[in-house]
Amino acid sequence: MKLRRLARKELLAAIGFLIPSLAGFSIFYLIPFGQSILNSFQDRLGGSFTLSNYQELLLSSSFQKAASNTFWFTAISVPILVVVSLLLALLLNQRTFFRNWLRTAYVLPLVVPVASIVLVWQILFDWNGALNAVLHYFGWSRLDWMKSDWAGFVIVLVYVWKNIGYNVILFLAGLQNIPGQYYEIADLEGAGPIRKLFGITLTYLTPTTFLVVLMSVLNSFKVFRETYLVAGAYPYDRIYMMQHYMNNMFLSLDIQKVSSAAVLMALCITVLVFVLFRTERIFRAYME
Repeated sequence: MKLRRLARKELLAAIGFLIPSLAGFSIFYLIPFGQSILNSFQDRLGGSFTLSNYQELLLSSSFQKAASNTFWFTAISVPILVVVSLLLALLLNQRTFFRNWLRTAYVLPLVVPVASIVLVWQILFDWNGALNAVLHYFGWSRLDWMKSDWAGFVIVLVYVWKNIGYNVILFLAGLQNIPGQYYEIADLEGAGPIRKLFGITLTYLTPTTFLVVLMSVLNSFKVFRETYLVAGAYPYDRIYMMQHYMNNMFLSLDIQKVSSAAVLMALCITVLVFVLFRTERIFRAYME
């Protein structure tokens, strides 16, 4: 009886601590998203049920451009970020000179405000910036980086630099959880570095790798801040992202289109996350 009372008190205490978080999540995320779903199926007068919002959205050239640019950015930036993060984690996991200092250096971008990051990259890629000064010094013509096809790669570079530290930390944690006996046994059997990399390291890093890929995909959909601060509300076509479209529709008070775009974006992210988890489960079952 006493154990039941104690368990009930602990349950009530836990619920009491969870209520503020659940209330905040419901008020600021769950309820607004539910309202967005309702708005996406209503006309501008808030009347009857309609699919015209989605039809107009899918036929819109601005939406098509924003969606294609967003998926292009994710497809290019995420593999680069994951591979570079893994290589740096493998390097930092070794007994290299200044290892602790290098670990600190890769984590620093996580604590730097976005505005400061954008200011640095503006200094580098501005028409009169440092990179164009180097090109001019060697006799090459200057480039308008943010108003050309190079703008997409600049944003990819900013994204990788901003998020690489977090991924390196995750990979380092995964590497340090791999038992050292496995490598000792591999050495005794004459396995080379490549064999140990694919047979031991990457195999046991599978859960960490899927987590890194998942976080990288989610963060790639949040690159709007950097792009907006660098190029404004109407950037070059190559870096006109989904968030630009939604922001511009919101400023024009086209709530139905904003809601429809948000629902489609959430649906795409949900599908990507489901595919990643399904792939991870299949791969884990294969490894077992």
